Amino acid sequence: MDTMEQLNKEHEVRQLARVKTKMPVIFLGLLLAAAGIVPGILSFLIWANIVWGVVFCACGIAASSLWSMTAQLLAEWDRAVVLRMGRFHSVRGPGFFMVMPIIDNVARIIDMRVRTTDFYSESMLTRDTVPVQVDAVAFWHVWDSKKAILEVESYYQAMVLAVQTALRDIVGIYALDEVLAEREKIAETLKTVLKEKSENWGINVNSIEIRDVSIPEKLKDALSKQAQAERERLSRTILGQAELEIGEKFLEASKAYHDNPVALQLRAMNILYEGLRSGGSIMLIPSSTLDTMNLGGLAALALDKLHSDQGKQK
Repeated sequence: MDTMEQLNKEHEVRQLARVKTKMPVIFLGLLLAAAGIVPGILSFLIWANIVWGVVFCACGIAASSLWSMTAQLLAEWDRAVVLRMGRFHSVRGPGFFMVMPIIDNVARIIDMRVRTTDFYSESMLTRDTVPVQVDAVAFWHVWDSKKAILEVESYYQAMVLAVQTALRDIVGIYALDEVLAEREKIAETLKTVLKEKSENWGINVNSIEIRDVSIPEKLKDALSKQAQAERERLSRTILGQAELEIGEKFLEASKAYHDNPVALQLRAMNILYEGLRSGGSIMLIPSSTLDTMNLGGLAALALDKLHSDQGKQK
């Protein structure tokens, strides 16, 4: 659906709602017409007086037409721009009001509520010449009915085209990574640009929200591979940092055992004991190491204890 189709559809919906709001005025106009036509028909049928019948009917129709041209009834959110002899006269509404027939003319009825306008995918190039499609929605409302009618021919169409043009220009100054990561910043910049432009039209831009940014499928695959490689690099960096920290801790521990060989021997005996105690594993130790550390007896005691614990568990 293009801009004009959407505008016409919304206009038809609003006109139907305004007709429903104006039903009391229409009903009174019909009563005035009936008040003249019924006596006219009775005069023609009962008294056979054609002249008075025509006079009554003409007066009823004239009164009804005059009432329909004079009386106006608007909803709370509507405002009517009234022209007198082709020049701006006043902004009327909401509620009931009357205008001078023939001299005054209701040029346009403005809906003052906040409107939501969708901006469907618009293909555009980023600063690094990547084609993207941006879906956005704008929230705006008319705050000055006089400017909205007198300063621009179709404020709705002008607003839609202004947003699309500004969005294209702003996306063009950002790289793809910035467009994907800084949607709020782009939306805020777009809002500022549109406010400066639409202020002269009597329109206030409440907010701009970027709902989706679409990129080509091939580029999606490339970005996915890039993200995967970046995560792999980060994981390896973290692993290297962990190894560095472990090495630093071992260096600090070696300083504690440097001048205390007894403590180092006890630590080695504890490591051997824990390894044998875990079970289900084979530990190969040079005999010279056992002789130096005097761990042979300890290994035998540990194995005996392990077998006894397994026997108890069975």
